[in-house]
Amino acid sequence: MKGFVFTEFIEMVENEFGYEIADKIINEDELSSKGVYTSIGTYSHSEMFTLVANLSKELKVPVPQLLHVYGKYLFGVFNKNYSHFFENIHDSFGFLSLIDEYIHIEVKKLYPEAELPKFDILEKDGKMTMLYQSTRKMSDLAMGLIEGCLEHYEEKATVEKLVLDKNEEKVLLTITKHS
Repeated sequence: MKGFVFTEFIEMVENEFGYEIADKIINEDELSSKGVYTSIGTYSHSEMFTLVANLSKELKVPVPQLLHVYGKYLFGVFNKNYSHFFENIHDSFGFLSLIDEYIHIEVKKLYPEAELPKFDILEKDGKMTMLYQSTRKMSDLAMGLIEGCLEHYEEKATVEKLVLDKNEEKVLLTITKHS
């Protein structure tokens, strides 16, 4: 997993919960990286789960909810740092439909070793169904990113999650817009 995801997570924790909490979740377990991340580095996704689990224990907030919150935060970071991805796109469905066919292709050009989730768009027409596939099992993060996207485009919608396998590697995310 790219270090950018780790550095932004630590920054979110510092900003929202304080440096002491960030330091505590990093030092609570023996992390192979020792909790030292660079945005261009690559780290095991298990370290992210360790950090989120530690934050969950500290705040007494469930891991899925924290991943969701982080996804919304991360969307804002993407929007700020990669604004060119948003040019000439006028709604959330337009943006979300480009994840695999444009955005992930551009990410792979910068980081060929990046392991990105796959998103297949199964439906459109006031409702979008996305098939999320990833061995990292971070669909709650993806849901937060989707909600961040909806907020960016000032759209109201419901996002529903249907787990398709016991490992949560395949998940249907259905977005239904409200008028």
